[in-house]
Amino acid sequence: MENVNLTGHFLIAMPAMTDPYFARSLTYICEHNEQGAMGVVINRPIEMTLTELFDQINLELSDERLGQSPVHFGGPVQIERGFVLHQPIGQWQSSIAVNADTALTTSRDILEASAHGAGPQRMLITLGYAGWTAGQLESELAQNAWLSVEAEDSVIFDLPFDQKLGAAMHLLGVDFASLSDEAGHA
Repeated sequence: MENVNLTGHFLIAMPAMTDPYFARSLTYICEHNEQGAMGVVINRPIEMTLTELFDQINLELSDERLGQSPVHFGGPVQIERGFVLHQPIGQWQSSIAVNADTALTTSRDILEASAHGAGPQRMLITLGYAGWTAGQLESELAQNAWLSVEAEDSVIFDLPFDQKLGAAMHLLGVDFASLSDEAGHA
């Protein structure tokens, strides 16, 4: 597990994961290095649409279709703060480039642009994020708390939330229902 870099990968919560924040979750890792890891849960919509979020921050969203999109629970850290996972990367103020196509942005400028139809082509907005201290994620992986697989953009941006976990499992060639709570050792 040493020197593994899961930036740009999905973390699939194993059935034994009982933490209510992460049970049956699919998390997209935006940054992973020796200091730790951070990502956003992408399959946990909350009872808030983008229109409602934009109203709360005094922005009028002109695109009704976009306005119906749900805001997601991104993780238990900084749940009052918005995180925008998006493509293309663009030139926004507070962004982390995940890869050549995808970034995570926390600055208001991306929301202002989106309100006027000039935002990124694809985006998923969360409140909060998931974070791990140095070595914590590696330890959880060693304890079989998570499976990881290289992420696919279509799973993040194109699928309904309730199909994302199964689609990520499919990338591994595994059916979620076939997983047991016990780690198997051959």
